[in-house]
This record gives sequence, C-alpha cells and structure tokens, in this order.
Amino acid sequence: MKRSTRALLIAAVLASTAATVAVTAGTSDAAAGGVYYVAPNGNDGAAGTLAAPWASIAHAQSVAQAGDTVYVRGGSYAFTRATKSCASQTAQVDAITLNKSGSSGNPIRYWAYPGERPVFDFSGMTGVNCRIKGFDVTGSHLHLKGLEVTGVRQNNNLNHESWGIWVTGSDNTFEQLNAHHNMGPGLFIQNGGGNLVLNSDSHDNYDPLTSNGAGESADGFGAHIAAGHPGNVFRGDRAWNNSDDGFDLINAFSSVLIENSWTWHNGYVPGTNTAAGNGNGFKMGGYGGGYVSNGAKHTIRFSVAFNNRAAGFYANHHPLANDYFDNTSYQNHPDYNMLGVGSDGTAIGIGNLRNNIAYGGTLTSNIGGTNASSNSWNLGVTMSDSQFQSVSTTGWDAPRPADGSLPVLPSLHLATGSSLIDKGTDVGLPYHGRAPDLGAFET
Repeated sequence: MKRSTRALLIAAVLASTAATVAVTAGTSDAAAGGVYYVAPNGNDGAAGTLAAPWASIAHAQSVAQAGDTVYVRGGSYAFTRATKSCASQTAQVDAITLNKSGSSGNPIRYWAYPGERPVFDFSGMTGVNCRIKGFDVTGSHLHLKGLEVTGVRQNNNLNHESWGIWVTGSDNTFEQLNAHHNMGPGLFIQNGGGNLVLNSDSHDNYDPLTSNGAGESADGFGAHIAAGHPGNVFRGDRAWNNSDDGFDLINAFSSVLIENSWTWHNGYVPGTNTAAGNGNGFKMGGYGGGYVSNGAKHTIRFSVAFNNRAAGFYANHHPLANDYFDNTSYQNHPDYNMLGVGSDGTAIGIGNLRNNIAYGGTLTSNIGGTNASSNSWNLGVTMSDSQFQSVSTTGWDAPRPADGSLPVLPSLHLATGSSLIDKGTDVGLPYHGRAPDLGAFET
C-alpha cells in the first residue's frame, strides 16, 4: 500500500471509529443519564423501571432529558389512533411525535432492549382518513435504534404517500431500523441536516391509493431536504421490493451522501414482478425535470444496485455533476443512466464516474458528456461471470450480524485473479494494493 494511501486509510478508520462510538455507545454511555423502560404490557402510571415499565414512548418522552436512554422491550405496539384528528382528508397526522430534543453529545436514546425487537404496527389505524406519519421526528439529537416500523396506511385516494418515519429534525441517528409494508416510504427526511441513517432496512413498501397512480411514491428511503441542511448520510442501508425507488433524492437542495448501501428489485408490486412505480435503485437528485441554478451535488460510493426495473444509478435530470465512485451495478435497465439537464433546459449527460462496474442488463445511457473514466465499460476489460466470486442475486436480504453491519456475501465480490483488481484510479478514498479495485468491494 502506498504511504499516502495508508494515511488515508488510517484517517478513514479513525473517522469511522469516532462515528461508531458516537452513534453506538453502549451501557456505559447510557449510564451517564437516566435509564427508563417501555413495554407492551407497561403502564404509563408506573415507575418506568425494568420491573415496572411504561406503556408508551409518548410518556417516556415527557420524562426523558438529554443524555437519557429509553429501552423499548420487544413485542407489538399496535396503534389505532393519531395524536390528533384529521382536519381534512388531505391533512397530515402523527401516530408518534418525537418533538423533544437532546443536545450535542447527549442525545435522547430510544433503543430496543438488547436482544429484543419492538414492532410498531400502524395497520390498525383504519379510521384515520388523511395522511399518516408513523413516527414524526421533529426533534434533534435523538437516536432511534433497533425498532421495526410497519403497516402505515393510506385510507383515501386524495393524497400521495403516507410515511413510516418522517424526519424534519437535525443531528439524529436512525440505526438498525426495519421499515416495511408501509403505504409510502419507509424513512423520509423532509428537512434537517446532519442526520445519519445507519445499517437500516426499508423494503416491501407499496402505496396502492396514491392519487397519481398506485405504487408511484413508496420509496425505501427518501431525502427531499431544503437548502441549508447539509450532512445527511445513508450508510450501510438496504432497500428492496419497494414499489417506487430504493433511494430517492429528488428535490434535495442540500448535499446527501450514500455509501456502502444496497438496493434491488424496486419498481414492482412487492412480492411480484408486476410493474408499479419508477423502479430505480439510486435516484440521485433532480428537480422535476427542469433546470435550477441552486441544486446540490450528491455523492454515492461503495454501493450496489441490481435487478431494478429501471436504472441502477439514475441522475434523474440533475443539473450538476454528482460523484459516482466505486459502485457496482448488475442487471439493471440501464445500469447507469446519467440523464441530466443543462442551463438551457436541454438534456445532457452529467456526472463524475470513477471505478464503477456495469455488468448485465443495459450498461449505460446518456453517458456522453459525462466525466467518466476508469470504469468497466471504458477500460477495455472483458466482463463475464468469472470476474466475480458469484453473481447470485439471492441472500442479499440475509439477517444482519448483531452489530447491524451488512451480511458478508461472495456475490459481486471480485474473484481471485480478476482483471478488475487494481484497475481503478485514486479518488481520495482508501484502497489496498497498487490502485483501487473496480466496484463496491475492495479485495
């Protein structure tokens, strides 16, 4: 390894360690503040202890202060009502509102009790005749960990999606969450900066009653944030079987980073191969198709898209060049679609692409005009299954290890002796060997 690269790698490891300590602090960190408990068989009039837990996060929030930890015991938390009535059929209401903030270095933690899985089930909210947010996170410096969110409903066809988790606060961490079978996006950042979505899954979301067409709005993850809110990061996340897109950054006017994340089989009615919404793996921006002068540049790296109904990586008429570094796209249609828009409103190819793999499906579209080099399609390499340890598309939804990291798979990892090893170019990210490998997985 070159000395400069080693320095980069050490710096990256230190940064990663610091981030991990900040967002996954254990019992010693929790002990610095108060510790409370919520359980399905609890009572909000109880003491909030392990032996006498509360029944609701709402009550826990009324007591918890910055630095405190609320452990949520395993089991089902079923909801039938919102926090307020619908003012109209197009109004928005919450089932759970988290509007009380922690502070920098002292978040309020809402964590699954170790070894248990609390399930927040909103499918019983059949009488709430307007748009529903399962969790509405308006507070800042909060840390949600290990929670499952499912069943958020649409109860009329006058609106677009409802939402599993809706975020407008800042500096929050959403870790090891599992959002699924909601009638809209699993997790949606509408505003706020510095939010980290870490090692979380969002899948099988489908919006059958959306006013502009069934399936058109249920993404896995979305970030549609306003200008002035930088620092939102998706890291180690998976999105699959969502009726619209896996990750969607349309109308994001602040920069977003996606890294070490996987997405597949989006754009279908979940559980079928029936076409539904757009079906892109990573939709990297855009502002409704037209040019804007104040758009934000986004970055995606070390990520994988496969078997999506449309593009694996899609610029979506973005007005400036995003960075696409060290990604793998397999059997998408196409793998990379760099359709951008120029200042005069004309369609152009736009993006900075380095060290990417495209294999299977249609490799690229709208690639002319991009700043693309050291990618599998322009290096003269011969692509075949033998370049990889495996090209299996099963097993990617395997359970995560206890620490929440992505499962270790051979699929789309480079085989020993692959001509894609050390074939890339240095873009300032850590690598081993003489040069970076192509694709998402460094050997």
